[in-house]
Amino acid sequence: MNYPVIAEHVLATVQGTWWSRRRRRDDVPQLPPGAVYVFRVGGNYRSFPEGMVFDPSHPDVLDASSVSLVDTRARLVEVERTLPSVSEADNFTLRASFTCQVTDPAVIARQGIIDVTVALRAYLMGDGDLPRVSAGHRVEEVNAVRTEASHRMTAYSAIVPPRVAGMSVEFVSAEVHASDDLRDWEQRLRDERRSWELQRGQRDFETQDALRIAELLSQGSDHVDAFGIARKEIDVSEVADRIHRIADEESTRRHAAETADRAHAQARETAEAQMRRDMLLTLLRQMAGSEYVDYHPIFEQVLREMGGRSGSDTESAAGTTRMVEPGPARSRFGEPGRDGGRGPRGDFVKDEDDLVD
Repeated sequence: MNYPVIAEHVLATVQGTWWSRRRRRDDVPQLPPGAVYVFRVGGNYRSFPEGMVFDPSHPDVLDASSVSLVDTRARLVEVERTLPSVSEADNFTLRASFTCQVTDPAVIARQGIIDVTVALRAYLMGDGDLPRVSAGHRVEEVNAVRTEASHRMTAYSAIVPPRVAGMSVEFVSAEVHASDDLRDWEQRLRDERRSWELQRGQRDFETQDALRIAELLSQGSDHVDAFGIARKEIDVSEVADRIHRIADEESTRRHAAETADRAHAQARETAEAQMRRDMLLTLLRQMAGSEYVDYHPIFEQVLREMGGRSGSDTESAAGTTRMVEPGPARSRFGEPGRDGGRGPRGDFVKDEDDLVD
């Protein structure tokens, strides 16, 4: 940096008699704000009076062999120094801040201090105990090193204040930074953490929105329609048309279901009645050859079940019943045998003597 001496220029010798000697204005550079001219006349450095209009015929201007532009405004100057850590691969960087202001431009021009950071860096390097502050810490413990280094610099500047001839210098603060690699690593971790937190926040919002929508849907379509109408996302006429259409479809579906149920019930009753008639007819046919059953009541029941129906099954059942005479059933066990005795079960033993031949 060009501070406090902004620039230095060599001036040519002015020719002519003493009453006609004048330096051209172009030979002297323009003076920026906050700076002063310092002319070298012989072996001396003389400041041009601050605030005075530049006079090309001024003796210092005419006799000067060079001119220096010196910045006299107060500046904040930062200087860095590398500090070791426990690991040989990592270092800390101490950045100390100083306020500097020129008090004697001629002294500054004589010393030719173009970059004041050189003197301040030498001042920092003069503290031989400063590296001990950070040597026992890992690079991740930068906060602890920052605190100890700040205390050390405050004490050191109070005991050995920084000095630069022609300037007032004061120590302001000290900051400690980790290496660029660690800083980049922490930045990547920070960015990833923020990205993950952002994604988690988005998922939480989506979950809450889904729960809200589910609760809304659980209250029924009418509530959903009302919510959409309130937010002006659904037209009232569309909702009315949909409600009428759904009501018509529900009425049609209910009528079709009732019709189907009636048809199914009627078909089931018809099938059950037919099954009962078929069972009675089958039973009647199976018992037609027996002489011990009175078929008249059964035939009447069949006619009642069939409802006076005419057909082949009725005629067949009637023909079968004509073969049986109505009346009480007769048992074969009471009929006399061919020889005038009882049947197989009617031959009883009349006397115990008959058991013996």
